[in-house]
Amino acid sequence: MIEDWRAISELKARYCRLMDTKQWDAWRELFAEDYELDVSEGTDLPVIKGREAALDRVLSSIRHATTVHQVHAPEIRIEGDTASGIWAMQDRVIFPNGTSLTGYGHYHDRFRRLDGQWRIVALKLTRLHLEMVPER
Repeated sequence: MIEDWRAISELKARYCRLMDTKQWDAWRELFAEDYELDVSEGTDLPVIKGREAALDRVLSSIRHATTVHQVHAPEIRIEGDTASGIWAMQDRVIFPNGTSLTGYGHYHDRFRRLDGQWRIVALKLTRLHLEMVPER
């Protein structure tokens, strides 16, 4: 069980590192094909189903931005080949036009073991606070 907890923690760490360092091909491999992305809270964006559609949406937003994502204090529940986790998070995004955001909140994730590897199957972002700085 502790090996699974550690593997899931490392998966989430890779999620942040690979996104922030723009290693898109390796980042894409972290997700199951039926991945579901929910960033609807406080936005007009619908829940996106399917890895390719979800990741294309993310890339259209941050591909050229400078990003820093940090996650802390994981609460992980493992049940066989499925798991869930809640992570305290902070993100900083600086877009090419100078607009930036700093956010604080939580990732609510679901995971599944596929072919012996844990993959992210769902991510819901909830925010406690968001600071936006307009274009300079």
